[in-house]
Amino acid sequence: MAQTDPISDATLRAVESRLIAQAAETDDAERIIEAFCEDLSAAGCPLWRFSAAVPVIDPLFRGVSLAWRRGQGMALFTTVHGPEGESDFSLSPVGWLMAQERITVRWRLDRPGTYPDLPLLAELRGAGVTDYQLHLAALAPGTAMEGVGISFATDRAGGFTEHERTALAGLVPLLALVTAKLSLSHTMREMLGTYLGPATGARVLAGEMRRGQSTVVHAAILLADLRGFTAVADRDDPLKVVGWLDEHFDALGEPVQRHGGEISKFLGDGFLAVFPVAEPDALACPACAGALAAAREALDRNAALNASRRRQGLPALEADIVLHYGRVVSGNVGTDRRLDFTVIGRAVNEASRIERLCDALERPLLLSDAFARRCDAPLVPVGEFALRGVGRTQRIWGLAVPEDRSGSASRCEPAQASDTAAREIGA
Repeated sequence: MAQTDPISDATLRAVESRLIAQAAETDDAERIIEAFCEDLSAAGCPLWRFSAAVPVIDPLFRGVSLAWRRGQGMALFTTVHGPEGESDFSLSPVGWLMAQERITVRWRLDRPGTYPDLPLLAELRGAGVTDYQLHLAALAPGTAMEGVGISFATDRAGGFTEHERTALAGLVPLLALVTAKLSLSHTMREMLGTYLGPATGARVLAGEMRRGQSTVVHAAILLADLRGFTAVADRDDPLKVVGWLDEHFDALGEPVQRHGGEISKFLGDGFLAVFPVAEPDALACPACAGALAAAREALDRNAALNASRRRQGLPALEADIVLHYGRVVSGNVGTDRRLDFTVIGRAVNEASRIERLCDALERPLLLSDAFARRCDAPLVPVGEFALRGVGRTQRIWGLAVPEDRSGSASRCEPAQASDTAAREIGA
């Protein structure tokens, strides 16, 4: 590519103004960066590649990088937590620069032997890149998002001119501010989604965070509990036990999210999930169908996990699940400065009482009468029970053929509860 005339200050100011305007109106990082790169190219900069790499606060990834290439557009790259991610980072240009305790570097890739042996640089040189310029800028000191790596690359013979290099370096502070804004926005969404769930996190971000700010909703409720966890926790290494617990939560929780539910809170060795009901008066209930499908898949996945554990000589944890339907209060509860966004109400308490029947009835899945009325699956009654704190007896149901998913109910008789369980299930 032939050398071009220097980029004028007026043109750079116009590029900066458009970048600021876009960053103010949207959090779409890919759209913002792509527009900036296209503007810079249109202004006469021989830009072949641009990237912004930033650490993130995320349960899966330690960092992300957005990269634009001329003619290809945007791409997103992630670096995972753990040894693999550490190795990838140490072999990256940003990792190299930080290890050298430097904040900027320029490598002429058309001059072999003048740059370190890093996989990305070898890839860029192979693609025809001649010049690579990298800058580090601080974002939020004292947090995991301490800085951003911003790089520019060209494939023009002879690389960037000094004027272009100076102009690009001058853009770094503004790019760092834009990246900080985008990173903080992403972090707020991810942190709230991680700790509260995506739907609930969105409500908090929309401003629903005052104590007493709550909503009454109709919902299918799924309560899951692991049997025998206390005994395992008492005799095994605590760190191993936590790892096993996470594996069970993965097995039980993934179907909940996939079928439209959201885990509201973890309860030690179990969790409470809700499936919001859009039309409470309609007996054909997609939320209840989703909750039942999630429960059945969760039990299958947990059984497969236990089979794998037994083959390894490790303890297995059986799961019990209760499905209920009712009104719950969803919102903020707590002190004035320490809140929990959760669901509470009579239906939640009833689900907890019903869960205690699973062991007595030797059934890993029980459904309340309120849920059964909105469920078209073949069911059988397993008895009527007085639940402590509930004013009337409750009819409880089970799947017609729990061991056979054929759906036939003709061969299944109601289960017999023990006298104690039939009289009352205490707290």
